[in-house]
Amino acid sequence: MQNSSESPAGAHKATRRIWAGGIVAGLVVAALAGGAVWKSRVAAAEREKAKQVVALDFVAAEVARPVMARMPLTIEFSGPLVAPRTAVVRAKAAGTLLALNVTEGSRVKAGQVIGTIDIADLQSRAADRAALVESAQANLLEAERQNTANVGLAAQNFISATALQSSQARLDAARAQLKSAQAQLASSRVGISEATLAVPIAGIGGKRHVVPGEKVSAEQQIVTVVDLATLELAGSVGTHEISLLAPGQSTAVRVEGNATDVAGRIDRIAPAAEAGTRAIVVVVVVDNQGERFRAGQYAQARVELVDESVRLTVPTAAVGQSSGQDFVWAIDKGVLVRRIVVTGRRDTARGRVEVIKGLSEDAQILAVRFDNLKEGAPARIVGERRAPDASSFAPAASSPSASASATPSPPHS
Repeated sequence: MQNSSESPAGAHKATRRIWAGGIVAGLVVAALAGGAVWKSRVAAAEREKAKQVVALDFVAAEVARPVMARMPLTIEFSGPLVAPRTAVVRAKAAGTLLALNVTEGSRVKAGQVIGTIDIADLQSRAADRAALVESAQANLLEAERQNTANVGLAAQNFISATALQSSQARLDAARAQLKSAQAQLASSRVGISEATLAVPIAGIGGKRHVVPGEKVSAEQQIVTVVDLATLELAGSVGTHEISLLAPGQSTAVRVEGNATDVAGRIDRIAPAAEAGTRAIVVVVVVDNQGERFRAGQYAQARVELVDESVRLTVPTAAVGQSSGQDFVWAIDKGVLVRRIVVTGRRDTARGRVEVIKGLSEDAQILAVRFDNLKEGAPARIVGERRAPDASSFAPAASSPSASASATPSPPHS
């Protein structure tokens, strides 16, 4: 009777255990199934991502190898042309400018009189000083006669030695007065001779500072005369290049507005660098006998120095710069590699730059600059670039690898 009463309760507990085990088993199976689905989705995403990483194609013209070559060094500097033989005619006496027979651009000869100044005051002063000279001469003659007489009287003891000394002193004073008057007269005559304006050098009339009728003062500028037979170009050269230059070296000078170079020659080099720019002034002389050029024109001088060494060079467009460092893009084992390089000489005419460090002769580099390149991106060299498949690139628009375009960017410095 006791066993029959416990049978329903035990059956109920067993049923509950079976249901609990079934639920747990169902949850485990569901978890395992979900994990398998998640893993399959991740694998599919990775396969899709792998499909989106498209190798960049570069044609042979966009790839180059470093070339060993000589690189003549070119030193360039610029500045305005100046005429070293420039004279300013000045008034040597105050007065009214009566005439000025020279205009801008007119040709004059050395010693040519180009104007006159009213010298009435100078002439009056000169006449007054001439009269003073005559008076001083008369006083000197009188002092000489008295002194001669006093010498004779002193010899006969008719006058004292003190009286003779006073007579000699008056004679010396008369002589000094005559010399002073003569010097003043000479000064007035010099002023009269300089009042006529004469040109000291041959050349071309430049700026006129006054016009006839104006009152001018002593040392006031009247007109500027420029000799264009020889012109000079003064330019600044860095201290790291100045040791390569020397007086007498030939230069090629390109004057603005002219398509051809003219010959020049380094005439002199400044002994010290300027404090603000740390540059040294170099002066180039240009022969301008035909007066083809004018003072003030802007010109650029170029010095070509022969290279005695063979250097590793790459195209200028292959070198980029970031954070103050030069770099090139190389294709190494099918991927892009960004190599930091140290550059040296540059040949602008041939578009080459020297690589001192960071690159070997057998490297394959991109000879054209490209935008959005990323290190480690797959790259290959093909005979011709294939047109991209829109369907293959469409889903990769957000992919970093797909953003690297194989379209060359315009060169920039």
